[in-house]
Amino acid sequence: MIKDITIGQYYAGKSPLHRMDARMKLLLTLVFMVVIFLSQNFFSLGLVALATVLLCVLSRVPARMQLRSLRPILFLVIFTSLLHLFTVGGEEARILVSVNLWGWEPAITLQGLNNAIFTAVRIICLIATSSLLTYTTTPGMLTTGLEKLMWPLSKLRVPVGVFAMMMTLALRFVPTLIEETDRIMNAQKSRGANLETGSLPQRMKAFVPVLVPLFVSAFRRAADLAYAMESRCYTGYGARTTLKQLRIGARDFAAATAMVVMIGGVVVLNIFFVRVM
Repeated sequence: MIKDITIGQYYAGKSPLHRMDARMKLLLTLVFMVVIFLSQNFFSLGLVALATVLLCVLSRVPARMQLRSLRPILFLVIFTSLLHLFTVGGEEARILVSVNLWGWEPAITLQGLNNAIFTAVRIICLIATSSLLTYTTTPGMLTTGLEKLMWPLSKLRVPVGVFAMMMTLALRFVPTLIEETDRIMNAQKSRGANLETGSLPQRMKAFVPVLVPLFVSAFRRAADLAYAMESRCYTGYGARTTLKQLRIGARDFAAATAMVVMIGGVVVLNIFFVRVM
């Protein structure tokens, strides 16, 4: 399960998404997330899901790698869906299935089933699109894009460069910490540690030998990084140049146009069809 977490990983490629401007990708990803929650029925959500599949294909990131990013949220999807499935109802709700479990009579209604499916698709689209941002953008480009987008805040003396670097470093070291956690867990298992069975208190106690070396390793890496940045006279303040300059091209305008068309389609479908949630 630890290896399935792919947050912050970059997949090298030359797809249209890889060649897009980092600033445009950040903005469009944020807008896409908002559009996901603006979808109010299955038709508008279907349009969003279709756009998500199209983006996954255009990214040319292997399907296996993209599916790995969804596995860690499988429990969240199932839990949220079951919550909607068994709690959404009412006097006028259409009951599909009703069972008696030791005095408790949960009923699966049509509205609850619709809400469960609707919520699951929403979460999957949200995670899939946000994962594509890090799959197709290097940490350096993310830092530069964030810094350029937040440039107006520098007029208010906000340390934009430091803030962008902090966010990018936090995202960049997620895969490193995941690999370190997996290595420590395997080392503890080889020494006889039981991390997968037992009661919840026992399993929490068994994870203490994993957390202690993990924190020590994380602090050591942070200290090494700080020394490396200081030795290169990096402060994060003042005007900074970048090796690769960001340029908005035709593909970026095409992506923005496609986003506008999709937003218009979602709005129209929300107007003409019945709302689910």
